[in-house]
Amino acid sequence: MSEYLLEMKNISKSFPGVKALQNVNFQLRAGEVHALLGENGAGKSTLIKVLGGIYHAEEGEILIEGRPVSIHNVSDARANGISIIHQELVLVPHMTVAENIYLGRELMGPFGIDSGTMLRKSQEMLDRFGLGIDAGDLLGRLSIAQQQMVEIVKAISFNCKILVMDEPTSSISDREVSALFEIMRNLVKQGVGIVYISHKMSELDEVCDRVTVLRDGMYVGTRVVKETPREELIRMMVGRELSSYYVRDHVEGTDVVLKCEHIDDGRKTRKRVSDVSFEVRRGEIVGFAGLVGAGRSETLECVFGLMPGSTGRVSLDGKELSIHTPVDAMNAGIAMVPENRKEEGLYMVQSVSFNSTIEVLHEFIRRLRVSKAREAEITQEFIDKMHTRTPSHEQAVGNLSGGNQQKVMIGRWLATKPRILILDEPTRGVDVGAKAEIYEIMNDLTKQGVSIIMISSELPEIINMSDRVYVMYDGRVTGCINWQDLSQEAIMRLATTEETKTAQPIKS
Repeated sequence: MSEYLLEMKNISKSFPGVKALQNVNFQLRAGEVHALLGENGAGKSTLIKVLGGIYHAEEGEILIEGRPVSIHNVSDARANGISIIHQELVLVPHMTVAENIYLGRELMGPFGIDSGTMLRKSQEMLDRFGLGIDAGDLLGRLSIAQQQMVEIVKAISFNCKILVMDEPTSSISDREVSALFEIMRNLVKQGVGIVYISHKMSELDEVCDRVTVLRDGMYVGTRVVKETPREELIRMMVGRELSSYYVRDHVEGTDVVLKCEHIDDGRKTRKRVSDVSFEVRRGEIVGFAGLVGAGRSETLECVFGLMPGSTGRVSLDGKELSIHTPVDAMNAGIAMVPENRKEEGLYMVQSVSFNSTIEVLHEFIRRLRVSKAREAEITQEFIDKMHTRTPSHEQAVGNLSGGNQQKVMIGRWLATKPRILILDEPTRGVDVGAKAEIYEIMNDLTKQGVSIIMISSELPEIINMSDRVYVMYDGRVTGCINWQDLSQEAIMRLATTEETKTAQPIKS
């Protein structure tokens, strides 16, 4: 019997203008968590899609327990015991949790679909993992974090022997991460082999046994996690030394440009934002921290005009603004990069050029005349500035890796030359090399006088990039911390308390 549960040998896959995989090798043992690392565009997701039957490799072979297998579609993958949790959720929001878990393999009774049994079995699985989710709820009513956990339960429910997790912790809370890791440990004890893709290198030591690194579509090497320094893994990923993720020149004592007072979502029930006030200085990065559901994103959505019925005062340079829609906010010089690039940010079937310039049409369309040269100039400017990897301006943005999609989206909003830039989870699903590039761009923008509001669930990112941090709990600001006093302990203390500690106003 083979030493390996899964072997992928000399896998090659090409797309027009791109050699996505070149003779890549990967092995997975039963009862092992094997991390797959690499920068965005390194080929990780392509390799997994070959394994899952979404793509078909031009060269190479796949063996399961030493036996060659042909995987031409998702059904073939499932028949071979392979289950994949993709980075982007593939659930149906208008169906119940139970219907999503059994989608495509509904249980049948004498009179058709047996909804009762599906509901009961789904609830048993959810309760087994202590998720506190009702199997009868509509999926769309759940938070992104809860939907992610449903996706995980659905994958596990197939009784798979090979489970692939692509960025499973990108949008779930620390408590849910702990629950996920416990689920993984239990699966490993049962002999399941887990392929784990994550940009959070701190997670490797906690759950992973071995790690394989890809770079530019090629196999770089495999290492034992406990025997390999993090610096060596980073060097393998990016092909160079990366001295620091974080690039920040802190500012102090500048004048207040944005003042938001008594921001409220206007709801009478299930309130997400309640009486939030904060200020932002010129050239400052203000972080917003808190647990999932604390109301961080919703607060900035109110400010940006995305929350109909919200109330409060927003002033720029001492002048009160009237913001009812995002267009009002944009006209005032405020831009917002949303958390969910797939659903809220990008036109996935449109080109890189279309997505890069859609907010600045006035710069190259005059009196129904389109300047293709100017459109191409703007597109190239932000491809260069963001170091975006794309074979051409006309490549569909949906064909880019997640990190390169993120760069296109940030570049689009930088094209509007904003005075206030709101970044909601700016490096979600982005590799270490791209993170450093994004941080450098953020730092350069602040030197030019742009003020940045950053919402992030990654505490190291909040601590190392913010000049000040507002911490939220249950829709309220519980305190504000200056960068000199920032620590994980200080943030978590405020993120888990109902007591509101009034932040000191800035003296302009």
